[in-house]
Amino acid sequence: MDIGRLIEENQGIFLDIGCGANKQEGFIGMDMRDLPGVDIVHDVEEFPWPLPDDCARLAMASHLVEHINPHKGVFIHFMNEVWRVMKTGGQFAISTPHGSSQGYIQDPTHCNPCNEATWDYFCPERDSGLWSIYRPRPWRVHQLTAHPAGNMEVVLIKLSEVIEK
Repeated sequence: MDIGRLIEENQGIFLDIGCGANKQEGFIGMDMRDLPGVDIVHDVEEFPWPLPDDCARLAMASHLVEHINPHKGVFIHFMNEVWRVMKTGGQFAISTPHGSSQGYIQDPTHCNPCNEATWDYFCPERDSGLWSIYRPRPWRVHQLTAHPAGNMEVVLIKLSEVIEK
């Protein structure tokens, strides 16, 4: 698969990050395991990813972020790397078990519990002021649905720059 050609012909790609063997149709799949449908075999905790800047119009991570190491800023680096490969205005859709849910707690490989406030750390527009603690690359929280006993879904939009309040 010629990813460069796909980027050029489609003015960007759709990226399924941590797709496993369940890559979404029409997406480029990236996973650390060489499984059927995986187009890019790469550990998403290794930076930089083998993708050019500003190449993705849409990215998704379904039940992946809860596995990203939060220690020593790895999760923030992961989010910054998604930001790097996204086009400005592109959307990043995340689905994850709520950090307080049984689905999160039961899996021994989950290490990064997220809740509704987690995304404020990545959004300088939120009133909480949490973004200013680490000042990662900026996102806008476009949509957030959370069920503390179940899953959380968030859609982030890549901002081109920080809008200071």
